[in-house]
Formats: sequence, C-alpha cells, structure tokens
Amino acid sequence: MSNPYLPKWEYIPDGEPRVFGDRIYVYGSHDKAGSDSFCDYVLKCWSAPLDDLNNWTCHGDIFRTYTDGVRDADTDWTNEKNQLFAPDVVEKDGKYYLYAYIIDSPGCVAVSDKPEGPFKLLSKYKYTIPDEICCNGWFIDPGVLVDDDGRTYIYCGFERSFMAEINSENMYEVLDETCIEHIIPIEKRDSFSENESLFFEACSPRKVGDTYYLIYSPKRGCRLAYATSDKPTGPFTYRGYIVDNGVDYPGGNNHGSIVCIKGQWYIFYHRMTNGTIMSRRGCVEKIEILPDGSIPPVEMTSLGFEESLNPYEVTPADIACVIKGSGMVTEKNVFERVITDIKGDTVIGYKYYDFGSDFTGLSMGFLARVNGTGCDCRLHILLDGEDGEEIGCCTIGHNSGIVETAVKNVTGRHAVFFKVTTDYTGWTADYFKNRCLFELLDFVFTK
Repeated sequence: MSNPYLPKWEYIPDGEPRVFGDRIYVYGSHDKAGSDSFCDYVLKCWSAPLDDLNNWTCHGDIFRTYTDGVRDADTDWTNEKNQLFAPDVVEKDGKYYLYAYIIDSPGCVAVSDKPEGPFKLLSKYKYTIPDEICCNGWFIDPGVLVDDDGRTYIYCGFERSFMAEINSENMYEVLDETCIEHIIPIEKRDSFSENESLFFEACSPRKVGDTYYLIYSPKRGCRLAYATSDKPTGPFTYRGYIVDNGVDYPGGNNHGSIVCIKGQWYIFYHRMTNGTIMSRRGCVEKIEILPDGSIPPVEMTSLGFEESLNPYEVTPADIACVIKGSGMVTEKNVFERVITDIKGDTVIGYKYYDFGSDFTGLSMGFLARVNGTGCDCRLHILLDGEDGEEIGCCTIGHNSGIVETAVKNVTGRHAVFFKVTTDYTGWTADYFKNRCLFELLDFVFTK
C-alpha cells in the first residue's frame, strides 16, 4: 500500500503506531475531507497483520465525545464544542488504556480488554499539578510510556512541555510532586538549533534498548524532531529531526511516532490536503536507528510499505510526495481525488518506481487521465528531479480524457517528476497566469 497507507478516503492525523501481539495498530484523530477545522468527535483505530502491512482493517470509532444519533458519547461532560485530538494507547497487565485529549475540556482515560477497543471511560485525569501547566486538565497531546519496571509516565504540552508519573495501579491518577516542566526547553540553549529544537506539541515517548526517545513537533517547520535521555524523566537532549512533511510539499503541523515492525523501524506521520493544514492523511517511511542512537532524516516518498512502485500499474495522482509551486490534492468524492490548481509553475513528483531491466525490442509509452479546464499546456515527464532527464512530453488541451505520448525506454529505480509549462506570452499571459490549467487524476507507463 502506497502513501497514504490507509484507504485513500480515510483521513487519520496524529497517528500513534503500536505493536500488540501479531498486529500493528494505529490510533488517531479523525479529519474530514475539505474540512475547515482539525478533527471531529471520534477517535479511530486501524490495524494490520505484521506479516501483511498492506491489509488494513478499520475498527471503527473507538471513543467519542458527542452523540450523533447513532452512538452515544462516551463522556457525559462534553458537547459539540469538545472535539477529540491526538490519542495514545498503551498496554498494562493485559488491559489497554486510551489517553484522550479533549478540546476545551478535561481529558480522560478509557480502558478495553482488546487493543482495538471499544474503550469504556475509566476516569478523568486526577491531578494536583497547577492548571496552567496542564491547561486546565486538557493534558494536550498525551503520549504514554509503560517502562520495563511497570512504572507509567505521561508526556504532554502545547508550546511548553511537561511530563509526570501516573499511578500504575489505576492508570489515571497523576502522582503528586512528579511533574517536570520543559522537558524540551522553550528557550534556545547552546546545544540546540534555534530552527529545529524548540518545542511546539505532539509528545510521543518510546524506549529503544536503554534509551528513551521523545518524538515531538518543534516550534518551527513541519517536522517531527526527537530528543533522547538515559532516564524516562530526562533531561532530554535534542538529536535532530526525522521527517519534514513541508519539504517540497504543502506543509503544516506534524504528529506521529516511531515503531519497529519485524526488525524494521518506521516513522508514522501525516500530510495535508485541499490546500489547507487540515484534511490530513496518514503516511509512513522506513527509518534507521544507528548504533549511536541517532536517526538520520528521511525523505517523504510515495512508497508507504512498498519497496517500490510499479510504473506499469495505474498510479493515483494523489499519492504525490512532491507538489511545488501551485497544485494541491483534493477529494471530489469518495471515488475521485485529484491534483488540482495546476498552473504553469507546478512540479509534481513520485518516489520511487522500479522500471525493470529488460527492454529488448520494446517501446515505452505514457498515458494520463486529466480533467481539462479550457487551457493549453504541456506536461514534461522527467526522471529523478524537476531538472532531471526529460523522457517525454504530453500536450494537454481543453478537453477531459486521456493524453498520451511515447517516452524514452527506462530501466532501473527512479523518481518520476512532472513539470507543467505553457506558451502563453505577452498580454495574453496575464489571463492564464492564475488559471488552473488542468486536473491530474492518474497515469500509467506502458511497454
């Protein structure tokens, strides 16, 4: 399954990946296509077998804060103003505990006998730490760690981070005098990069060997950064960033974490659609944790859990991992997601395809489905970058339908980029400068 790795109609931001038994579970908030706000009133869970990461099952709404006429809310103190954001789930003594962040309301803990839920309300958070630290009990973006010794810790924050120990006997009571503020400093320190390290939100703790990792969203950029410590209570040392979903792509906030699946580490994160910072879809990339504990930054790709894409199968346009200049992914309906707002400065990229090795006696072609908008332009087909080798070019006219061209034979592994150009010059160019030239639905190579 390519990125996004869930069905393309599903909008799951803030995904927390957890391996329980022989399955990988992702717990997330829920966005809607074309929404003008973050999240709604439900938390969702998807899972897949560790042996088949392209076979995802939806476990539905596992917790909710608003009655919709079909299912009652799981909380009796919330209403239509109290959306659910950024959950986490951990296992303790055979039970699964969900930590919920509720907008404008005290957060809570819910419990289930199964990792997929449904979860039943256990309690609001019980705490004595000052409300200005935990935002009146919201406990923003809770990330939870059950350590090897059975002790439990919660990490939270928005523009200021904090952590505390939870009573492992009940899993919702914050133990007195265990709160530590600013586990990621809010001011520049000598060992910190001003542009990368300052804390914004999205705490997610993990333990790898004897090292404690805190994955989080830094103050600037669209990145997931990480810091490490030899203790769950810190101090944490900034180490760098793992993924930046704003590199050559319409950016916005980021939230996710790392997980090991059958010996391979991954970073789960999300990307934006519809020209907004909302309507976010879950993505995943392979990462490497080096012997010194560092995690080299990874590039965004279209791969998801695939080793490579097949150029001879139809590629949906909306799995692009590069959109520069104009252009955005938008959903028209559950069946149709396109790249629209394509103008003369648009670059669209897909990483990576395996074109194979044997082309003896074969010719190669390219076909794309487009929605015309009454303009004329060209779609240049390039390898490995917007300034890479051009292997073909399609002329796109006024009509909707299929455009095609012969292309140079290609072998090996390559990224595919499209660059859009027009011939409008002089005074006529002003009429078309800000016009959508066409919409891209999908494309395929043939041989």
